[in-house]
Amino acid sequence: MPAASTDGPGVPGHMLVDDRFTAVAAKFFAMFRRKSQGGGALAVYLHGEPVLDIWAGWADSDRRWRADSMALSYSTGKGVTATVAHRLIERGVLELDTPVADYWPEFAAQGKSAITIRDVLNHRAGLQRTRDLVADSDDLLDHDAVAAAMAASAPDPLRLRASGYHGLTFGTLVAEIAQRATGRDFTDLVRSELREPLGDNDFWFGVPDNQRQRLARLSPRLGIARVPFDTLIAPFASVKVMNSARSAVYDGWADMTLGMRPYDAMMPGWNGVFTARAIAKMYGAIGNDGLVGHRRLLRPETTHRIAEMPPNSRYDYVLGAPPHFALGYHRAIVGTRLTRLTRQALGHFGIGGSGGIANPGLGLGIGFVTNHLGNHAMSLGDARLPFLAALTERAARATIGDSAADTLESTRAAS
Repeated sequence: MPAASTDGPGVPGHMLVDDRFTAVAAKFFAMFRRKSQGGGALAVYLHGEPVLDIWAGWADSDRRWRADSMALSYSTGKGVTATVAHRLIERGVLELDTPVADYWPEFAAQGKSAITIRDVLNHRAGLQRTRDLVADSDDLLDHDAVAAAMAASAPDPLRLRASGYHGLTFGTLVAEIAQRATGRDFTDLVRSELREPLGDNDFWFGVPDNQRQRLARLSPRLGIARVPFDTLIAPFASVKVMNSARSAVYDGWADMTLGMRPYDAMMPGWNGVFTARAIAKMYGAIGNDGLVGHRRLLRPETTHRIAEMPPNSRYDYVLGAPPHFALGYHRAIVGTRLTRLTRQALGHFGIGGSGGIANPGLGLGIGFVTNHLGNHAMSLGDARLPFLAALTERAARATIGDSAADTLESTRAAS
């Protein structure tokens, strides 16, 4: 494979396609043949080394996707935020089973004194509500205002029975806990805990003005069958069983996320902006015992704990489905089959289709970002990443053979 030239520090000037992953690249390029399909990027790490770094399509109506293009990737940021937390946990700055209130005393209000860091990472804090959380919806872009409101809130009692997806509040909770434990701003922690150890600057929660020319424009509006998301959920306002789910979003959120306002904010649960390269590098480390290239992100015991933690709930009272949350990530959807090797696959998808996956059984890390949200039927998500991941895992297995792959997974599980 030829060495890549660069457009800037850490940014390849040419695409990278390892011969073993040409089928994956072909599938990806087929997704962005027309301008109406927008654009995107895909990156893959295998055993800590890059094997795929490609991009295609349009970042805007008059601008091609470039090597350094990046996109707001919604809940993909939850996995990034969780990784910062795990860096702090393995150094003892945070402890999984310590009450949140030990770091953030105001959090103990309204019967929350027993809620632990583990509960927060497992979406069992019962603080998924954003609707009517603050007086003015504009304040939902103010980290301090949201954190203070959640600290003063009573938890949803359903948290004792199951997980409740904290779609817009997960990142605020984790970020505030990290800030309280360290005395540092969360954006500074992202720099020291991710950017510096990985040697990649493209983890953004709040995009500075001098980087905004790299942003891909998102479209279309979030909805199902062309019905806007906010309109879709409005009829369920009076349905009691839907109260917890509807409270997790607020009117206007879906449309607001397509504008520029989220780029000013720091809400790590949903407004993270990344390149596919950055996401793949992070998950490449998680999938390779914490090591990517010569850089160590996490200790092997940390990645083993993440990968082997059983799902904390059989269903989720917000999503109404079993996402299998475990310590800030969820079990990844890979194609349409769950094989023995893919049971350990983990990561975090985002609304619209972006996301990242680690497969420790194969030493894989995958990152995919796009500005074209979903498909013609539903912009909330689609199967692009799961099918790219399935092709990637097939190629990775072929490089070492199925029997060797099974041995590798068994050995890792027993270690």
